[in-house]
Amino acid sequence: MGKRLSIGNVELKGNIFLGPMAGVSDLPFRLLCKEKGADFVYTEMVSAKGIQYKNKNTENLLCIAEEERPAALQLFGSDPFILSETAKQIEDRNFDILDINMGCPVPKVVNCGEGSALMKNPKLIADIVSKVSKAIQKPVTVKIRKGFGEDLINAVEVAKIAEANGAAAVAVHGRTREQFYSGKADWEIIRKVKEAVQIPVIGSGDVFHPEDAKRMIEMTGCDAIMIARGARGNPWIFEQIKTYLEQGILLPKPDMIEVKDMILRHAKMIVEYKGEYIGLREMRKHVAWYTTGYKDSAKLRNKISEIESMEALEKLMDDYIHSLKK
Repeated sequence: MGKRLSIGNVELKGNIFLGPMAGVSDLPFRLLCKEKGADFVYTEMVSAKGIQYKNKNTENLLCIAEEERPAALQLFGSDPFILSETAKQIEDRNFDILDINMGCPVPKVVNCGEGSALMKNPKLIADIVSKVSKAIQKPVTVKIRKGFGEDLINAVEVAKIAEANGAAAVAVHGRTREQFYSGKADWEIIRKVKEAVQIPVIGSGDVFHPEDAKRMIEMTGCDAIMIARGARGNPWIFEQIKTYLEQGILLPKPDMIEVKDMILRHAKMIVEYKGEYIGLREMRKHVAWYTTGYKDSAKLRNKISEIESMEALEKLMDDYIHSLKK
């Protein structure tokens, strides 16, 4: 079931993607997911205005390593001129596809008319996609939601508009903006979008296990699957899904030794990339995700907030492993 896929002129060897997650899918995490089988990765979303104003935090978000490619850089904004000018300005950077975020539900983004607020304005979406796709040679894609609210479910209309204006693919998250991440993702809307457009459709929402991925493909006919929250603390999910789709085998959950090794490797990479102070603070949430569901992991998560050095993290993990053997 794993299949090759082309988005514009970019050929991908498979169709299991790591989705963009603010504060999660940074360079170290993307590299780990790529290594564990992700066929395509997205950066955290980057503000087009931030690039225009040369915001210093934005530069880090634009870094893409050669070994994680092919990769998409995800921009957000609502001004067609600023988005298209920004696209031109960054086109020579190390990304293969430019994705425009039309799905972020966070209030500070939506209140500026960006992210999923765009779902309320299909005309503006047409203008944005048209201007950006004409501004650069690289393929332009969009990530949308089911709609803004239950009274405005327009993913099919928006996907058709995006396709008509030059989008090379569309990713559909099966929730409205008003749902945020609550309730269940509606995969039926992904199927409807798939039936309405010719460009590749990427399904997103509630893929946490290999069986979910198989069901989504069967139910929707989508061309690719985007894993976001399902990859937090579980970069193994990509190889788990592929093994299940290709061989029907469910790989066992990694044991705690393997999890410990991954945590320490992830921490080392994030510290090299962001420095010890920021890196270890950011690792706290990752450690919580990595260890959820393992024996006595609540005690470990209680102690993680006190960690301020790599040595302390290594000792904490060693002590935890040791306690499991008692």
